[in-house]
Amino acid sequence: MARKGWQWAGPAAVLVWLLAVIGFGMRLQGYDQMRHPVSLLGAHGVPDGNLFSWLGFVLPGVLAGLVALDAVLRMPASAPRPLRVGGQMLLLAALAFVAMGLFPLDVDDIGNRASQFHASAWLLWLLAFCTAAIALRLGAARASAWRPLATLSLACAAWMACSAFLFEVVMPVAMAQRLAFLGWLIWLLGAARVLPARA
Repeated sequence: MARKGWQWAGPAAVLVWLLAVIGFGMRLQGYDQMRHPVSLLGAHGVPDGNLFSWLGFVLPGVLAGLVALDAVLRMPASAPRPLRVGGQMLLLAALAFVAMGLFPLDVDDIGNRASQFHASAWLLWLLAFCTAAIALRLGAARASAWRPLATLSLACAAWMACSAFLFEVVMPVAMAQRLAFLGWLIWLLGAARVLPARA
């Protein structure tokens, strides 16, 4: 994909993820979007689980990586260090999302190593994105052109953190998880619109 086309990577990631979650959820007998986690669709032992892992995690993660890489390549050599760190953490978050597809859950043994790797990748995705948001905000204090992206990132990160650690107290964990994903999807849709122009 040429760099001039990377502005479509975010919306494409959102579309692919939504179609995968909705489509595979409808195909899996007994699956309830309100009660079951997204990761169950790609778990070992689930019909077409491997295909979902690629369409639901790996491909959206790669597309999100293009969004993050676009942001990094727009940063001038003189960009504040926190800004550059923020871009690198965005890339790490995308890689962690890919890893969720490469290390799926095992429905026969949720506590085994494969399932632990998946859970670790989910936590890394969340923490990397939240760290990126904070770093971008710090960097944008000295680079005003990056303030719109920093503001968007910080708002989405705050929503994701609340969804992951607070909302599950008052709602099913599966719903709280989807709200965390929603924050990231909103970021993917908006990032290309608020990125500074290339130098």
